[in-house]
Amino acid sequence: MELAEAAAHADALAREPGNERELATLRAQWDDELEAAARSSDYRVRGQAFRAIGQFRFRQKLELIRRGLEDESAAARGSALIALTALSADHPGDVNAYRAALNELAMRDPNPAVRRLAMACLRNGTPDRGTIQLLEGIAADDETDREVRETARSVAAALVKKARAK
Repeated sequence: MELAEAAAHADALAREPGNERELATLRAQWDDELEAAARSSDYRVRGQAFRAIGQFRFRQKLELIRRGLEDESAAARGSALIALTALSADHPGDVNAYRAALNELAMRDPNPAVRRLAMACLRNGTPDRGTIQLLEGIAADDETDREVRETARSVAAALVKKARAK
């Protein structure tokens, strides 16, 4: 079984209640290979590893996600963001812990897809006034890519709504 297949299997297990033991066993089996893949010189292998962290729901690997957010490859950064989004769906503290890096990616990453993924990830965090203002500023910048502006507007609105619901 390849890492991608194991990760897909782990994702399927994580979606069904009652598979915690089998998922933990799978994590233990793939721990070393996942670590090695995240340190690979090939950006495609690193990207696959970062994405697998989210599929495995491997919360103990959040430090690898941090490294992924700083990766030189846009594909690897995007995979790390997808993983963080998956891990933070039920744990807003993960987004809060990485908020500064996510804000920076949302504002300055040269790749528009990475910027949008960072914004989508911020949606899972607690509403932060600074983040909302940053997103509103991006949404109002006519020189920014249209899809990036729309994502910023949507996520800012969702965070404002979340803040009002409290």
